[in-house]
Amino acid sequence: MANRLFFVASDLPFEADHWRRLEEAIAPDRMLVVDPKDNDAVSSALEGAEAAILAGDLDERFIAAPALKWVHCNHAGLTRSAKPEVFERGLIITGSAGRSGAALAEHVMMFCLLLCSRYPDFYEAQKRHEWRRAPGMADLRALYGRTIGILGMGHTGEELAKRAKAFEMTVLGYRRRDLPAPEGVDRMYCSDLGEGIDDILQQADILALVLNLSDATYHLIGQEQIARMKSSAIIVNLSRGGVVDQNALITALDEGRLAGAGLDVTDPEPLPAGHPLWDTANVLLTPHFTPTLPDKTVRSLDTIIENIRRYQDGREMLNRLREEDLWSKI
Repeated sequence: MANRLFFVASDLPFEADHWRRLEEAIAPDRMLVVDPKDNDAVSSALEGAEAAILAGDLDERFIAAPALKWVHCNHAGLTRSAKPEVFERGLIITGSAGRSGAALAEHVMMFCLLLCSRYPDFYEAQKRHEWRRAPGMADLRALYGRTIGILGMGHTGEELAKRAKAFEMTVLGYRRRDLPAPEGVDRMYCSDLGEGIDDILQQADILALVLNLSDATYHLIGQEQIARMKSSAIIVNLSRGGVVDQNALITALDEGRLAGAGLDVTDPEPLPAGHPLWDTANVLLTPHFTPTLPDKTVRSLDTIIENIRRYQDGREMLNRLREEDLWSKI
């Protein structure tokens, strides 16, 4: 029976055609577009809304909404929406993970190429108008034949595996669930099978972190894990800063026990001007920013529309936030 009300935030980055597609997908249920900054309008709408589609994270207004059963947050990371009361209420929370997976995977590959070629050294020489090779350049190796360990085989991990395999690298993957290995993965490790990450740490020339931050993954890579890695290895982090113990990372780089690190995320963010990471040798930093894809909005909308259909039909939702994913092993 078509009597459900969908709360839709007006600040979603949609154009006229996107709004038309969304309204058609919600029909025959009703769509109410509300300015999320208008507290009176939000309160009124949430008295009867069963579903909500937001540009950002949900807040206390949505947690307290009496009829609300499903909230979609139009971004990838759902950590800020993972409040205990959300799970106590049984709210379904979904996100738009995967819309930027290809761009994030390219970002990892950019770090790999720059660090493995020691490009920053060449660039500094270029700025000094020096045509020379620095000591150790003869030992540089291409990505071809190297081993990359990917921790986190979600959307970004799968996209990264395909690109690494295109460079003819050996690809090792790690995730929690025991599922078939994605395209491009030579060996999959799963915590559900009792497997850890030690083998990956020992084999990896590049360790790519593309997993969610949770209690299980906080400081997943610390002094003990770095000690198991090759001194010639590099770490690339596109997950969250808290996944890596930054003090342990800085110490290892300063002591030559790691060859480099590419970090798009830090802890804290923004990185304070006086933080030692800025001046740590062989570190490349980007400010938690990845170039967008030309169809990012369409990809987000496709996920939202598919979840609307699944919700209306009572089927399993895409990109659902689950309590066990936050507290259990990766």
